[in-house]
Amino acid sequence: MIEFPPGLILVVGALLMPLLRGGAWKAASLLLPLAALWGVWSVPDSTLGAPFLDYELWVVHINPPTRVFATIFALMAFGGAVFALNQDRRVEVPAAFVYSGSAIGVTFAGDLITLFLFWELMAVGSTIVVWSGFTNASRKAGLRYVNVHLVGGVIMMAGIIFHVQSTGSIALTNFSALDSVGAWLILIGILINAGTPPFGGWLPDAYPEASESGTVFLSAFTTKTSVYVLMVLFAGTELLIYTGCLMAVYGIVYAILENDMRRILAYSIVNQVGFMVCAIGIGTELSLNGAAAHAFAHIIYKALLLMSAGSVLYMTGKRKCTDLGGLYHSMPLTMWCGIIGALAISAFPLTSGFTTKSMISDAAAREHLTLAWSVLTAASAGVFLHAGIKFPWFVFFQKDSGLRPPDPPLNMKLAMVFFAALCIALGIYPAPLYAILPFPAPEGEVLYAAYTGAHVVSQLQLLLFAGLAFFVLLPMLKRTLTITLDFDWLYRKLAPGIWEHILLPALRALEPVHRFVVSDLPRLAAATLGASSTNARTGDGRSVGVGPAVLVLTVFLLLFVVLNLLDPSAAFARR
Repeated sequence: MIEFPPGLILVVGALLMPLLRGGAWKAASLLLPLAALWGVWSVPDSTLGAPFLDYELWVVHINPPTRVFATIFALMAFGGAVFALNQDRRVEVPAAFVYSGSAIGVTFAGDLITLFLFWELMAVGSTIVVWSGFTNASRKAGLRYVNVHLVGGVIMMAGIIFHVQSTGSIALTNFSALDSVGAWLILIGILINAGTPPFGGWLPDAYPEASESGTVFLSAFTTKTSVYVLMVLFAGTELLIYTGCLMAVYGIVYAILENDMRRILAYSIVNQVGFMVCAIGIGTELSLNGAAAHAFAHIIYKALLLMSAGSVLYMTGKRKCTDLGGLYHSMPLTMWCGIIGALAISAFPLTSGFTTKSMISDAAAREHLTLAWSVLTAASAGVFLHAGIKFPWFVFFQKDSGLRPPDPPLNMKLAMVFFAALCIALGIYPAPLYAILPFPAPEGEVLYAAYTGAHVVSQLQLLLFAGLAFFVLLPMLKRTLTITLDFDWLYRKLAPGIWEHILLPALRALEPVHRFVVSDLPRLAAATLGASSTNARTGDGRSVGVGPAVLVLTVFLLLFVVLNLLDPSAAFARR
């Protein structure tokens, strides 16, 4: 039993890892996530507080979805570390542990201040993970990434300040009524981190520029931590139903247009998070269980897909679909793991997506939310188009690129097999996952029955027709060399253009004025005052002009006179 936030095991361990070398470093990278997982289940249900100024921080507090999210975050840190084990990631892996440990810290936070502190620490860790790609593209993407998240953090902090000023409380509460400025600002700050349009351009911009293992880490924590916080603070907010539907459709459209395999999968993160956000907006016990279960399953199969894509990139050095194809000849294990991940994200029966995503659609149907149900059903078909078929088809099949790389090193294969096994295990036997969801089933009842005849048949029909549509439309889905920009065009293209063509020329034009103010004007003032003729001698015989000192004193006297003229009562008080 421990009595501190279990995420600190990863955070503190990450700070000590640079002291280790060789086998000790590799052992720590595997044991720290397992220790954090043990800590998640060793924390007592009681709340642990710590004083801070006039408040009591609840640094360890069990909310209904805490354990399910903290568990998958620890498992993801372990799987990502296994995948990165053969690579020289002495900066990336510790940063990823700070990132994942902070995400676990958010799940155990019982007040807004603790939540915000871990929230911002996540941004630090994830930015370093992006930069650890050590390319010019990753450096620029990391700068854009951190700027977006700093803005989101400031907005969220402002919302917390407004809320605390108006209520005097820092406790986590439900803001679903959206009846205050603070609630709106907190919601906007969370939605930025969730990748919600039009604020979500940072996600496909930054994630694909990280390293092969860095992208795997990045896929798991930021957006799913946002899902967790939305579930705790905004469950039942009707606006989130429509926000989630928008995300589900938005991700599909851009993923279908993309050529870069990792950007395809990055856009599908937005699509899948849309399902979870919609479920939180519905706000029933079934939909919230569905959001938590789907977040758990999504982290696993999305990591598996990105491991498959990362293995291809690692072995070939290529990431565009136009450069790939025919890899099934020489990378069979990578291909099969990618296919399992593709089937899971498409909610194919006997995979994890089937036993989790359907909870959300059923919740919408039970609440007679026809629009939401229709959009989510169409989005399920769209997922099969872009991630279920497009990714494996263009990368492993269709044309023969002539590339014959082998499967990646053993540790990368083990990480993929581990996550593929989880996808199938949760699809066949989801009871262990259902058992830790926020709202347990009434005694003697089943929490959710995914494998009904009607559900299996309808899902297979949906996937069959989606697959048929893909191959009918395949001639129109020509792969291009373009990278699709959406809202991120504003800060990737427009902002640099404004700087280069407007602001920078204006600054250069003002350079003579600047030089006159900071250089010529002081000399002119010193000469006018006659100070240049008054010099003091230093001990070594050097001459030091007192003109600048006279000028400074003159300026301060002038300011004093002006301020007193503006407020005569202050100047002549108590004469």
